[in-house]
Order: sequence, then structure tokens, then C-alpha cells
Amino acid sequence: RMRTMRGSGAQTVRDLRNNMAHTKALEGYVGFANLPNQVYRKAVKRGFEFTLMVVGESGLGKSTLVNSLFMTDLYSPSEYPGPSQRIGKTVKVETSRVLVKEGGVQLQLTIVDTPGFGDAVDNSNCWKPITDHIEQRFEDYLNSESRVNRRTMPDNRVHACLYFIGPTGHGLKPLDIEFMKRLHDKVNIIPLIAKADTMTPEECTQFKKKILQEIKENKIQIYEFPEGEDEEDNKLNKKLRERIPFAVVGSNTLLEINGRKVRGRQYPWGVAEVENMDHCDFITLRNMLIRTHMQDLKDVTNNVHYENYRCQKLAGITATNGTEKGKPAGGNPSHPPASRNPLAQMEEEKREHVAKMKKMEMEMEQVFEMKVKEKRQKLKDSEADLQRRHEQMKKKLEQEYKELDEKRSLFEKEKLSFEESQRQIEEQRKMDATKSLDNKKKKEKKSLF
Repeated sequence: RMRTMRGSGAQTVRDLRNNMAHTKALEGYVGFANLPNQVYRKAVKRGFEFTLMVVGESGLGKSTLVNSLFMTDLYSPSEYPGPSQRIGKTVKVETSRVLVKEGGVQLQLTIVDTPGFGDAVDNSNCWKPITDHIEQRFEDYLNSESRVNRRTMPDNRVHACLYFIGPTGHGLKPLDIEFMKRLHDKVNIIPLIAKADTMTPEECTQFKKKILQEIKENKIQIYEFPEGEDEEDNKLNKKLRERIPFAVVGSNTLLEINGRKVRGRQYPWGVAEVENMDHCDFITLRNMLIRTHMQDLKDVTNNVHYENYRCQKLAGITATNGTEKGKPAGGNPSHPPASRNPLAQMEEEKREHVAKMKKMEMEMEQVFEMKVKEKRQKLKDSEADLQRRHEQMKKKLEQEYKELDEKRSLFEKEKLSFEESQRQIEEQRKMDATKSLDNKKKKEKKSLF
């Protein structure tokens, strides 16, 4: 049997090689080499969509960085204040859409921000609204795929998440670790060190190493740059990997330095230029996010994160009790579980759930009866013990009463004997006194005569 399998496998490999080897050289120009141009024109006409999520504590420069990335006032102070300008006690997920045009190409840009994240005293489950928003976007896309008319399918899935880390220099906070662990299998996480101009280059380098070490220790999967056959792309991706996490500085202020205008921040000691790679990683981030890897971020979202969610969702609908236990339901191989009617399967799952609940109710009643019996037995044992103690105390009291009666009778006897002896002594004393008086009188009479 093994030889047969190996032979069939080898035959399949030979057939593939033969099919690949049949390449025909054309004698003239046919025209299908123009297909990429057709795809390009159609894509440009349709436009592109990209959803970017920004997450971080207030005051880390999220809105300023987004404005700097796209060189426009997406967060206009008059029309749309940034997340740090909006006071909120709980985490909210707010979405803003803007149509950006450049060189005849339209980009429907969606910015998802999370005002209130990490600003509360108790930040427990502050990531829940964010995960719910991402999964809801997956659910909306899955529902649009299941419709009869699938011509218009807006892609509102979150393609990238810029997570802003405060420039503390001490590594990641527990909130940072927990947030990335909760979201790393749902979205492409790109960690950023915010306001990197507050750190020296040496401090920034050490901080990056510390962050990467903690990300590795906690098994957090951040966005990985793809490896391909193109050497130039591999070199570019290697340079990008070396700069992760990106240390960025955001500014919308134009300053004039040596006759040229630059975006930067003015300090007494000089100017921190936003678009200077010696000062920060802003240019690297912008090139990666917009110019070189935007499509890859969308592909990873579609082929990895969305497919995982889709498989879990569909498996939850089509899975049966038999497949969960590793056995076919009903034992009939001609009717696999996946081919069942979902409504019938839901009804079967409902019946199984009701049966399970009845079984649990019976078990709970049995446990309750057993507990009641144990309690009654304990009460009986306690009552018998109290009765036994009562009898012992009663006997002890009766014995003490008996001893007291004996002592009282003995005391009465001793009292009577003592009184009798005292009476006899008193009588003897009176007799002696009378005798002494008589003797004295006799002596006085003799002396007179």
C-alpha cells in the first residue's frame, strides 16, 4: 500500500513538471501583456480603501501624527478635535472617514480612534470595546459576502493598528502587554514610541531593545514584514525590522531652517525635524504604512485575521456534537455533518442543550437531596450529643445534691453534739460555782464561832 501511495505521488509530481514544462514562445505580439494595465485602470477608477486604528493614552500625539502622516488636517481643531481633547470616562470607539486624492488616485481613509483608553483609574477590560469593534467589522464583511448582491462590498475591516507607547524608558506597562495580547490575532499591530524627541538616541535604542524583549517574552505577534524572492524587497524589510518599534515625532508646524521649510518642533537647543531619519523614524513609518506595505497590510488582514474569524464563525455554525467528540453524528458516514441544513442543525443543538440542562438540573437536585440528608444527619447527631450531655449533667447535679445532703446531715449531727457538750459544760460550771459558794459560807460561819 505504501508503494502504491509513493508511486501515485511520484506520478503526480511528474505530471505537474510536464504541465509546467510546456511553455510556448510567441512569434509576435498578442496583447495579454496589457492585462496589468487593465487591472491598474480598473483599480484606480474604483479607488482604494484603508482603515487605520490609533490606540494609546491621551497626550501621546496620536492626532498630530495622523495629520503628519497624510499631510492634511484630518483632525481639524475646529471641526473634529483629537482624542486627547475629548473628555471621556470610558473607552469609546469613534470613526472618521475622509476621501484623500493624490495623482488621480482616490483613497477612502477611515481613522478609528479610541478616546479614553488607559485614562481611567481602573483600566480593567478597557480593550473590550476595541475588540468588539474589530470583530463587528469582520461580521459585517462576512454578512456582505453572504448576500445575493455582492457587487458593493465596502471593506471597513481594520487593516492596521498603531499602538502608541509612552516614552518612559522602563519597558512596557502591564496594560500595553495585555492589550497587544488581546488583539494580536485580530489586527496588524504596529508598535510606536510616541514623542521620541523626549529621549536621547542611546535611551531610545535601549528602550526599543527592552520593548522587543518583552514582546518576545510575552509571545505577542506584531506585524511581520514579508520575505520574498526579491532581494531589494528583502533588504527594505530588513531595514524596517531593525527600526521596530518606530520612534516617531509628530508636528504640523512648518519651520524654516537654512532657507528650507521643514515640519518639526522648535526647542531652545534646536529643531527636531519630523522628516529627518536621524531624528526619528517618521519617514520609515510613513513609507512602510502608505507607500510600500499598505497592500500587504490589507492582504494579511484578509488572508489571515479575517479568514481565522470566518473559519471560527462557520465552524461554530456547522459543528455538531459528533464532530466535537471526533465521531460522526449518528454513525452514518453517508451524511457528513457539514452537509446538514443549518436550521435543522440549530434545532438539534437546541434539543441537545435542553437535554443537557435537564441532566444538569437532575444532578443538582440529587446533590441538593444529598446535602439535605447530610444536614439532617448532622442535626440528629448534634441532638443526640446534646441529650447525652444533658443526661451527664443531670446525673452530676443529682450526685452533687446527694453529697450536699450528706454533708448537711453530718453538719447537723456535729452541731447537736457540740450544743450538748456546751450545755453539759455550762451545767458543770454552775455546779462548781454553787459548791464553791457553799464552802465559803461554811468557812465564814466557823470563823464567827
